[in-house]
Amino acid sequence: MKVLLLKEPKDKDSGPDPYIKELGSYSLEATLIPVLSFEFTSLDSLFDKLSHPECYGGLVFTSPRALEAIKICLKEKSKNEAWSKSLKQMWNIKPTYVVGKATASLVEEIGLIPQGEKTGNAEKLAEYICSREKPNSSALLFPCGALKREVLPTALREKDIALESLTVYQTAQHPDLQESLSSYFSQQGIPASVAFFSPSGVKFCLQHIQKLSGDLINQVKFTAIGPSTAEALQDAGMAVSCTAESPTAQGLAAAIHRALQPHNCPVPH
Repeated sequence: MKVLLLKEPKDKDSGPDPYIKELGSYSLEATLIPVLSFEFTSLDSLFDKLSHPECYGGLVFTSPRALEAIKICLKEKSKNEAWSKSLKQMWNIKPTYVVGKATASLVEEIGLIPQGEKTGNAEKLAEYICSREKPNSSALLFPCGALKREVLPTALREKDIALESLTVYQTAQHPDLQESLSSYFSQQGIPASVAFFSPSGVKFCLQHIQKLSGDLINQVKFTAIGPSTAEALQDAGMAVSCTAESPTAQGLAAAIHRALQPHNCPVPH
């Protein structure tokens, strides 16, 4: 059975993509199609803030892209030296809160120690942060995308935990998306399941997929990597067959496998 994954492939240098590998273990043939492209912004402002750890209570990351923005900053020799010599150590005295394994591993790559990676989504990360931070302390620095959801900022604001958001990337539709989808459907046919990885992915792909599937759309099992993506699908009028219990290759593969069984699973709440 074929599964379409609406996400960019993992770096080729780091071995096979874990999603393709996990789905393969259930004898499912997965194909990845990149949906989003990213443009980084405000990098000077980002590094300026990272240069003053004394002004903040810690860091918050909910997206691998925010870490990519920091990595771009650290490509400059002078910035990399400042980071390695003192800034990294000063930030490591403070917490670095993250959602999910992919973001946590990028945090480790820049030398910081992630906390909260098992929370898996913004709602649970907000609860985790609220249980650890005192109200009215120094603000947490939150490098994020222009399309960030308000769940985390709102939950922290309600508990008087200051969060300073800085937009460091913009999200747009991948320039080859429409062509890639058309070519997949004409060559592979209609997949048994389509997995969405973000609300932006729903926004950019769903209409194309509905058009390409035609009357057979009801045979396709729509799966989501997490609750915000599932909500975006439901808001667009689609039935969600399954939501991954954790935003990982294992979590999604298990969900898709269940969804494709004759008695498919209910959506976790």
